[in-house]
Amino acid sequence: MVKNLGSLDRLLRAIVGLVLLSLVFIGPKTLWGLIGLVPLGTAVISFCPAYRLFGIKTCKTCKTA
Repeated sequence: MVKNLGSLDRLLRAIVGLVLLSLVFIGPKTLWGLIGLVPLGTAVISFCPAYRLFGIKTCKTCKTA
């Protein structure tokens, strides 16, 4: 799997993921906050399947496949 997320993109995804995940414990305490696992997971592995589908790549130093 080739990485396709840059540093800024990974940071923003991690922040959004943590904020959404916090909805499970703080605020409305709804399970919809578990959606935050998706951006958090893509930030951890530096790969977004949707980016690959549309040919988007924000990582400037990653190898091309």
